[in-house]
Order: sequence, then C-alpha cells, then structure tokens
Amino acid sequence: MNDTAENMLDSTRQENVTRILDAAERLFRHYGYSKTTVADVARDLGMSPANIYRFFASKVEIHQAICGRMLAASYKQAYDICHLPISASERLRRFVYGQYQMTLDTMLDEQKVHEMVVVAIERDWHVIERHVDSIHELIAGVIREGIAAGEFAEQDADVASRCFGAATVTLCHPQMVAQCLAKTNRATVDELIEYSIRALKK
Repeated sequence: MNDTAENMLDSTRQENVTRILDAAERLFRHYGYSKTTVADVARDLGMSPANIYRFFASKVEIHQAICGRMLAASYKQAYDICHLPISASERLRRFVYGQYQMTLDTMLDEQKVHEMVVVAIERDWHVIERHVDSIHELIAGVIREGIAAGEFAEQDADVASRCFGAATVTLCHPQMVAQCLAKTNRATVDELIEYSIRALKK
C-alpha cells in the first residue's frame, strides 16, 4: 500500500472516530453518561455496535477519548494565553479567567455534563494527571518570565506554579466550581485571582 492510500485510510478512520465521539458526547450530555450505552451511540449514527467496537473497546474508552478532547481544548486555550505579549500578571489573570469560563461553559452547562466530568475525575485517569502537569509547566514558564522581568519575587517557579494552581483550583476544578457557585461565603473570582497574583510578588 502506498503512502497516499495509507493517508486516505488514516483520514477515513479519523473521520469515523470523530463522528463516534461527537455522537457519544451529544448523547452523554442529553441523557447522562450512565444511561447511555454503546448501542445508543451506534443507533444514533445508523451503524451496528460491532462497528463502534472496531474503533473503541468500550464505553469507558469512548468517554476517555472525549475527556482527552476536552482537556486538549483547555490546554490550547491556556497555551495561547500564556504566550501573549503582555505582562506575566495579566497572562496569569487571563489564564485563570479563561479556565473558569471554560469550566462553566463546557463542563457545567447542564447536570448531565457534570456527571460525565465527575466520573472521569473519580477514575483518576492518567490523561487528567498529564494535563495538570502540562498546565503547571505553562504557568511555571510565565512565572519565570515574571521573575526575570522583576515583576515577581525570586522564587522556585515550579513550586510557585503548583501553589498558584492549588490557590485557584476552586475556579478550575469542575466539582469545586459546581459546589461554590451557589455559596455566598466564598472568595469571589476576582478576589482569589488577585490574591494569588499578589502572593507571587512578595
């Protein structure tokens, strides 16, 4: 098989994978993760369950791929913000606001989506841990640049990044965001972000 034929096969496979993930995510959002079966996804696409299993071994694997896709979108947004030609403080501010808004928009737009996210977190998938590590690396880079520019105090950027993440986790962690939305005795988004940035300057 030549390269052109192989590329066509890869392209066709990717199209099928994307169609399956799109359909599964739509059904998970509408009916809930626990109530949706592989047969439901197959029916929605007008194909047999056996055809789904050619691409994914189980519903869990489909869910994991959807989770990975959400995290990839989150990372791209974070990467773009962290590389803007603006001050380190403003990049961190926009980063947290962006992650918070994305959590509200894509993970908490309805209870069914929240269930899907909670299941992923409870399973402690490595894809989530890798995402957290990647975000810490991005933030550490911004902090290093802030230190070099005299914007932040001298400190270990990797430790500072982990602490910054821990200080703002209630604005990025889906379960925590969901629990805090209705609370009136919590720090506001602005208060938490500004407090965390000030800590880097001392």
